[in-house]
Amino acid sequence: MEGRSFTGIGVALGVAIGAGLGVATDNLAIGVGLGVAIGVAIGLSLDAASRRRGRDGSDGADGAGSTHGQGGDDGGSDGGDGGGD
Repeated sequence: MEGRSFTGIGVALGVAIGAGLGVATDNLAIGVGLGVAIGVAIGLSLDAASRRRGRDGSDGADGAGSTHGQGGDDGGSDGGDGGGD
């Protein structure tokens, strides 16, 4: 999940919802402004949750940890060249 961010998605959704509320209340500028602020907050909280989930290695579904880096057959990355010459 490295390189991905939910902040843009949060801002886009916040602007859309804020614009709708701004049009409904006849105050578009305040609606969009509040939508951006709320969207950034939601996006940052989703980013933080994503980082926590990635750092502990679990996917959150069953509590099982990741097995990356636990040894086993890794395709020959033991430093040898694999050749017989």
